[in-house]
Amino acid sequence: MTLVFRSVVVPLKAVAMNLLASAAAFGVLTLAVSGGPLGDLVGIPERTPVPILLPIGIFAILFGLSMDYEVFLISRIKEEYDRSGDNALAVADGLAKSARVITAGAAVMVAVFVSFVLSKDVFGKMFGIGLASAVLIDATVVRMVLVPATMELLGDRNWWLPGWLDRALPHVHAEALDALEADIEPSVGAERTTPAPAGTGR
Repeated sequence: MTLVFRSVVVPLKAVAMNLLASAAAFGVLTLAVSGGPLGDLVGIPERTPVPILLPIGIFAILFGLSMDYEVFLISRIKEEYDRSGDNALAVADGLAKSARVITAGAAVMVAVFVSFVLSKDVFGKMFGIGLASAVLIDATVVRMVLVPATMELLGDRNWWLPGWLDRALPHVHAEALDALEADIEPSVGAERTTPAPAGTGR
């Protein structure tokens, strides 16, 4: 993220937000396995210990998913910021352009993880509760509220990068790579559809 967005604030903020979403999900999971009303609802009526590997797995999966959402959101914001130079406008337009895609993708993942709760295996129920709550919190509260709010407050400081680090890091332009792929695909398709020279066909 530092290479693409030329910022040290954006990746640090993304990690902090991921830890926040993970902590909230672990809180929901703890509430579910404590034998309360939520436990009765999901089929865990008694206090049940959580295996040590479960939080690690939840954190790893959430980190991958949340970084996908973060990169998609920040890409739109950075694109608008480079065009207009207005941070407030860039945050608003970036959020408007990416909110539907992020929420739709998160809704699919939440539905998949909620289906694990229907299983009879207690470990599967815990896994589903933890991941469903993690993705739901991350995609709604974190990515749609906290991330835009902090970027609005930070302003131009979002894109701060020390000069020495800027000179040391290679420059990666995602837009250039996309354009290159777009140019390659039509040329490849043209080669495949080019008719064979006369006399070579059967």
